[in-house]
Amino acid sequence: MTDRYTHLLSPLDLGHTQLKNRVIMGSMHTGLEDRFWQFPKLAAYFAERARGGVGLIVTGGFNPNMHGWFYPFAGLFNNHLDILNHRKVTKAVHKEGGKIALQILHAGRYSYHPLSRSASAIKSPINPFKPKAMSTREVEKTVQDFARTAELAKKAGYDGVEIMGSEGYLINQFTAPCTNKRTDKYGGSAENRRRFPVEIVRETRKRCGDDFIIMFRMSVIDLVPDGATREEVLALAKELEAAGVSLINSGIGWHEARVPTIVTSVPRAAFAEATRQVKDVVSVPVVASNRINDPDIAEDILSKGQADAVSMARPLLADPEFVQKAAAGKADEINTCIACNQACLDHTFELKRASCLVNPRACHETELVYVKTAKPKKVAVIGAGPAGLSCATVAAERGHEVTLFDQAGEIGGQFNMAKAIPGKEEFHQTIRYFSKRIANTGVNLKLNTRVEMADLEASGFDEIVVATGVTPRKPAIPGIDHPKVLSYVDVLRGKAQVGQKVAVIGAGGIGFDVSEYLAEHPRDGEQPLPEWMKEWGVDLNGDSPGGLVEPDVAAPARQITLLQRKPTHLGKDLGKTSGWVHRATLKSRQVQMLRGCSYERIDDDGLHIRMGGKALTLRVDHVVVCAGQDSLRELYQEQSANHHLIGGADLAAELDAKRAIRQGAELAAQL
Repeated sequence: MTDRYTHLLSPLDLGHTQLKNRVIMGSMHTGLEDRFWQFPKLAAYFAERARGGVGLIVTGGFNPNMHGWFYPFAGLFNNHLDILNHRKVTKAVHKEGGKIALQILHAGRYSYHPLSRSASAIKSPINPFKPKAMSTREVEKTVQDFARTAELAKKAGYDGVEIMGSEGYLINQFTAPCTNKRTDKYGGSAENRRRFPVEIVRETRKRCGDDFIIMFRMSVIDLVPDGATREEVLALAKELEAAGVSLINSGIGWHEARVPTIVTSVPRAAFAEATRQVKDVVSVPVVASNRINDPDIAEDILSKGQADAVSMARPLLADPEFVQKAAAGKADEINTCIACNQACLDHTFELKRASCLVNPRACHETELVYVKTAKPKKVAVIGAGPAGLSCATVAAERGHEVTLFDQAGEIGGQFNMAKAIPGKEEFHQTIRYFSKRIANTGVNLKLNTRVEMADLEASGFDEIVVATGVTPRKPAIPGIDHPKVLSYVDVLRGKAQVGQKVAVIGAGGIGFDVSEYLAEHPRDGEQPLPEWMKEWGVDLNGDSPGGLVEPDVAAPARQITLLQRKPTHLGKDLGKTSGWVHRATLKSRQVQMLRGCSYERIDDDGLHIRMGGKALTLRVDHVVVCAGQDSLRELYQEQSANHHLIGGADLAAELDAKRAIRQGAELAAQL
């Protein structure tokens, strides 16, 4: 055991029970909660995290009644008949020595169906359905519904519940002035707006007794206009303590907030100060959350007294052994969550099963299984990008003799460009993780090596995996070879000097990344927290409603025009939960975005385009081409049964690390 994380690994006393450490696996809706036949998979998913040493697990949200559904027939827990299914989950966790709490969540006006209810009949900007305002009697019944679900959870073997009162869901809709325009006892004054959550906690404690964990996820900062003030937040915390909560967990921002809270560009532990303010006014343990993905960051929060515990959801999708590795002094072996959202939150909001870009086994533990092979093979993997790294290390873990080739001098492939993008510095961590995996699994790594098929055949490999990635596509534009024209590869690898006026051709993910890269002033590492707060207009120490102030954005480093051929809005196909952040960032950097463009030519005057039938000349210093990629697959022999194609070499549609890593792991699991 290491003594590096003395605070993080110390027990947390809750009175009637004790958590073995200060790590709480925060709630993460996976999609497995919504269908009873998926509960064995849900049980395996949670059991693996319990085995990894986490102190307390919180499930995805279960609704206390039909009005609180996320969407029709989502996970509902209000009937004794559901207890047997939930016991599959609780027994699996307890068998591994863990503790688990059921999250109770009423979506309110975020419910994606016409039966939705809220404090007031005010439509959310992210939902087409306008809710009906709840009557006083409906509110009182909903209090009972929450408490009934908690009772059922206790009977099902849960160690406690988390009452979801943040992120803009129903309870939060009562506490915030912007969504509560009621005139009864649940509206008007701040005290009345607090009545609903306080009654829920009081009734839950009354029904479930003192030997049951009640954690309340409270919005410590709303980040929406006319949200709760800091004074109101602290008053609610004190009332919740008096009502009987065991812990207070920190919720940060609403889903409709125009301030990012969980994407990779948000500085780590950005909101710990808001949690500290709550901790200062209550005596029950308080939990910090959001952008805590590293045991050193977590230890720092706890050692400073900003919180009593830390909540991590996505980091435990990325690595179920997070706690175990930290405790063993092997933090450098943790598969770090890079907050990309591509396989977790994006999947959740698209009604798909969640997983993890860097760990495709997440939520697929019973399907993607790495069993030791009885017949070791000699395997060649060509290309040390995400797909090749995934395939090589899983195959070696299973006992195959693996040689990984790459003509570059470092592993990582396209990730070495991604890590250069402002806000994506944590992609370094994935490369660090795979470096350690290569060493631990015994992969024979050969860098600066260009292989030919004759070499592979002469070496007697049983299986040949082609993961050679992509090459940038060169569009057929007159003047494409002009000195003004640069490839995104040369720009992101720092090989090109770029002028002050730039046109970027292609507005997919790479085009947005390149535009952000060029618009930002160079910095060393992630953006400093005070600078980030200033840019997004967040004040953790003031008492402005929702914690918002006027943003103050620095002037951009360059004048950039981002163009695309398609007439659709730029960035429409970016990630569901992160795309808006990229669009907002470019807007704040004064990037001009043009759509429906045809490219006429490039010459000394710049880029000549036609848009809406009108000819325009963009007088720029450089034109950066981000117009797609083509697969590199010269070594692949389709007719050979022992040849396999994965990653960008298989499909060059954008740069999809999620698909690449999953493909590599799935192939390796089958070899």
